[in-house]
Amino acid sequence: MPTPDAQNPKPQTRRSGDAELEDYRSLIEPAKSFRDGFGRSSIIGALFCGFLMVPGAIYLQLMIGQSMGPAATWVTVILFMEVGRRALKKFDQAQVVVLLMVAGTMVGGVGYFGELIWRSYLTTSQAAQDAGLAGRFPTWWIPPPDSPALTQRTFWHSDWLVPVGIMILLTVLGAVNAYCMGYLFFRLTSDVERLPYPMAPVDAAGTLALVEGESGESTTRWTVFSTGAMIGVGFGVINVLVPTVTGAIFDKPLTLLPLPWLELTPLTQAILPAVAFGMVLELGLLFVGMVLPFWAVMGTAAALLLTMLLNPMLYQAGVLHTWQPGMDTIDTMYANSIDFWWSAGMGVMLGLALVSIFQTVVSLRRARRERDTSAAGSSADDQKLPEGRGDFKLRYAIAIYCVNSLIILALCWFLLPGFRSRMWLLVVIVFVYNPLISYVSARILGIAGQPVDMPFVKEGMIVLSGYKGADVWAAPIPISNYGHQAQQFRTMELLGVNFWSLVKAHVLTIPLVIVVSLIFWSYIWHADAIPSAMFPFAQKTWELNSRNTMLMFSATSAEAGGETMFEQAFNPTYMGVGAAVCVAAFGAMSWLQLPTMMIYGFVRGLGGIPHMFVLEIIGALIARFFLHKRFGKQNFLRAAPVLLAGYFTGIGLVGMLGAAIALIANAVSKGIF
Repeated sequence: MPTPDAQNPKPQTRRSGDAELEDYRSLIEPAKSFRDGFGRSSIIGALFCGFLMVPGAIYLQLMIGQSMGPAATWVTVILFMEVGRRALKKFDQAQVVVLLMVAGTMVGGVGYFGELIWRSYLTTSQAAQDAGLAGRFPTWWIPPPDSPALTQRTFWHSDWLVPVGIMILLTVLGAVNAYCMGYLFFRLTSDVERLPYPMAPVDAAGTLALVEGESGESTTRWTVFSTGAMIGVGFGVINVLVPTVTGAIFDKPLTLLPLPWLELTPLTQAILPAVAFGMVLELGLLFVGMVLPFWAVMGTAAALLLTMLLNPMLYQAGVLHTWQPGMDTIDTMYANSIDFWWSAGMGVMLGLALVSIFQTVVSLRRARRERDTSAAGSSADDQKLPEGRGDFKLRYAIAIYCVNSLIILALCWFLLPGFRSRMWLLVVIVFVYNPLISYVSARILGIAGQPVDMPFVKEGMIVLSGYKGADVWAAPIPISNYGHQAQQFRTMELLGVNFWSLVKAHVLTIPLVIVVSLIFWSYIWHADAIPSAMFPFAQKTWELNSRNTMLMFSATSAEAGGETMFEQAFNPTYMGVGAAVCVAAFGAMSWLQLPTMMIYGFVRGLGGIPHMFVLEIIGALIARFFLHKRFGKQNFLRAAPVLLAGYFTGIGLVGMLGAAIALIANAVSKGIF
């Protein structure tokens, strides 16, 4: 059994190596005891979201492209707490956390059968016919175009048995793998490396504020949360409600602030050619900058400045040859990506992976030395773990992931007989790439609060493999990034929730959300074709998405010729330069004794779109040089996540209100005219 000292390790015995990391890690101390929050309220909450919120979420997604998202989860929790208060029943911390997870899973899982409807449209679309791929997709992925399952728009047909069965199998295996690998990387990044996970206190602080509000006491945390919610409501009225409602009433929405961003690229291209520049006018980004570690944000600022200086030089040197004057942000980013930044970005990610592995080896060696000098006879798998947290041996997590992954590989072997000579590529993805990108992402979440992923890995692997055929695009190629799950475990640790509560929540919600999704998608699809005039957002976007998708799929068709976009973008030299720059930057920062978290912020911003980061950088500077002095550093760092959680709740509620009004206005106008 762990000793008391092991349950509450002293900060000086396990330092992360960066003082600022410890500042963020100590914002909310992990709970000293852990509870199982799964119970009757979780079951009722899942049913409530499934049968009352899921149909609304589907309609909003199809009609205006908005998700109920976090607003729906917080509304569910607040409603249940109000009902419980009137029934003289209080919810504890663990119950609130599990209820949030259950509600989030139910609302977020509405797309299961929506994905099947998208397949039915994609494979019969004009884009598929133009690409010569109509009718060439396997029946284990989508029924034939002349099947009654598609012509009658129904899921209640035997042709759907195999596609739906594969979807359910992959959903279950994916959830199990996410839990096991998320736990593995949580143990490595949080227990061993002591990374702070600066965004985990955002979720935790919001939950604590709700619990304190439940007690009926006016606490500082609840006051800050309420203030953030009111700010979110006020800004949401300006930036969300007005455009949504006016767009439903008039031909063109009234936007008080430019959406999605203030476009400045055409104005700055005379002095900064091939540089995309603008600003997202979203107040929440200002608060995010106040929450994230200062030096991580400054690393992002340095990367943006370097990109703005480097792009004009690359343009003059003829490297960025695709860019042309007059291009806006999207065209500029795409052109620069094809010419240079796609390959260079891959190299930077490779360099970051090497840096992360190096730092992990150092941390593991330090932890082993401390273990050898302070304890003996205990296993590294279960040493210094808080009692009751719900831990299990890491070897079990690795074994379960390997078994599940072998099942998926066997499925790919069976479904893709022509790809069997290339199966080693899938083995590399499952046992090398997935763990590597998940670990890198978990580390960046643990330091800078932002996930990271490698784009076009599946697409690049398929194209470069030389395989021809449409079935490979439908195959369940197991590319996954489990970094985000590590942060979920950190949040549960902060709030004192037993990890096995998450398992129980998944056992409840996965079957339920599949059943609910089947019921409502079947009804909506059978009543009206999707896309159609009834669903304007889907009608507008699905055609464009189908063209882009078929452009990618045509790269492996027998008739495809010429140079593909991957062949245009991939340049080993540029990739090597990116990796070298990342490793050299880390070495220089370590030698100069600068905060090494700067390198992770640097990776976020290098070659990226600056629009999302401008207000974030301003927020970090305001917090560092004004608010820390005004309120005290630790006091402000504890209050900032609560303010951010309240803000997101407020703006989410306004967004849901605007979507509901737009839905009603749309239905009334169609009913009258």
